[in-house]
Amino acid sequence: MYQDPIDQMVTSQSIAAEQASFMTKVYGWMTLALCITGITAFFTATSQELVELLFSSRWTIWVLILGTFGLVGWLTMGIQKMSATTATLAFLGYSLLNGLIFSSIFLIYTGGSIALTFFITAGTFGVMSAYGYFTKSDLTSIGNIAIMLLIGVIIASIVNIFMNSEMLYWIISYAGVAIFVALTAYDTQKIKEMNIIGNEGTAEDRKEAIVGALTLYLDFINLFLFLLRLFGRRD
Repeated sequence: MYQDPIDQMVTSQSIAAEQASFMTKVYGWMTLALCITGITAFFTATSQELVELLFSSRWTIWVLILGTFGLVGWLTMGIQKMSATTATLAFLGYSLLNGLIFSSIFLIYTGGSIALTFFITAGTFGVMSAYGYFTKSDLTSIGNIAIMLLIGVIIASIVNIFMNSEMLYWIISYAGVAIFVALTAYDTQKIKEMNIIGNEGTAEDRKEAIVGALTLYLDFINLFLFLLRLFGRRD
């Protein structure tokens, strides 16, 4: 069926505009979640009462860790059945719980090295996310390789808990940085393409944006943590 070139151009422009609007929402929610995590972590670390409450017992921190895993699992697997408001609150609640857990980094590393690592992470993330958004290349194969390597890093990290190998620690750290650099580009491309054209402003659009924001939030946080192992200076 013949389609006028002008109509084709208008259609492609409208799709691009909606995708840009969708990604703006994704980055907005991701940024809000990162702010909640960072502010919560900082103020928790500066409160002696909260530090004692969280880290005086291993049970407390394990409850928080299991809570974050449970919350992110519930959000990712059950988002289709929940309302947009519930999904939003679950996502923001997850970022707050992470802030409580990550307050420990302020007790281990210097503030200057944390700030430096954050800016390195932000710059690296920004470049790779922009690449994933604008590239015409299909990054699926790169993403699949990165996911397989990530499984290997997780297994190696568990093994190193018992081995306590310094060499393996550094190998895992550099591999983790490379993996999440690749995943940032891959996930950005995947999120851009998962947007359903025509549902802008609906509850489904909000939930899609939350899922995308969660994915990129996790990429950013993990990239930051691996870079902190390389650049962080201990108190």
